[in-house]
Amino acid sequence: MNILDLGDIQLHWREDGDPAGAPVVFANSLGTDLRMWDKLVPRLPQGLRLIRYDKRGHGLSSCPAGPYGMGTLVRDAERLLDGLGVRDCVFVGLSVGGLIAQGLAVKRLDLLRAMVLSNTAAKIGTQQMWADRIATVRKDGIEAIADGLMERWFSKPFRATPELRGWRNMLTRQPVEGYAGTAAAIAGTDFITPTSGLTLPTLVLAGSEDGATPPDLVRETAGLIRGARFELIRGAGHLPPVEKPGEYATLLTGFLTAIGHH
Repeated sequence: MNILDLGDIQLHWREDGDPAGAPVVFANSLGTDLRMWDKLVPRLPQGLRLIRYDKRGHGLSSCPAGPYGMGTLVRDAERLLDGLGVRDCVFVGLSVGGLIAQGLAVKRLDLLRAMVLSNTAAKIGTQQMWADRIATVRKDGIEAIADGLMERWFSKPFRATPELRGWRNMLTRQPVEGYAGTAAAIAGTDFITPTSGLTLPTLVLAGSEDGATPPDLVRETAGLIRGARFELIRGAGHLPPVEKPGEYATLLTGFLTAIGHH
């Protein structure tokens, strides 16, 4: 188990593949931990250095008191990469992880040579929507929103499988403070202007059944970045690496090959 001690926070991270390989870094969604990428990692080409981590307030990382700012989440990622000696990585961010990717690209272009924005946008939801959700979670716990989130996260066929229970458990076992703190960071983020100035190679992925960041919203964000490529994964909800890991791996591998990242 790898814990990086940054002083004010300890981040849990994991590395697969070749430690000397071209780095690919993964940042997951609100309410999940780094196991979100478990099905994807074995399907990626050999020889890459695959790094994933738990955001503050999630998984096995520290859970300081919230609310968190997006700048803090971006800085956590920046310090993780600096701490691990990572440069010129491809940063794959899903949902809030995609916001972190955009913030990192604006702040530290030396760390990223390309990014994959998955099931995300430059601005996700409204401040009022997030305020309502935070209030509910603080009053009644994550359990109170779990069933609604499962509908937004996963397609109907996937929700009928036994596996759904594991993802629901992952969500409800995240600390309320970490969930609410990260939700506050998303609520306060509007990256439309800074993201529209980005020109690094970008692959943008959406799920056709995504109820959290619908395809049209994701497509709009792709339109902000010059030369970005947009791909729709059919039959997948908000977490395509879970529902359609094979297709996700094919798209990601194709992108890495196209930019010569191997």
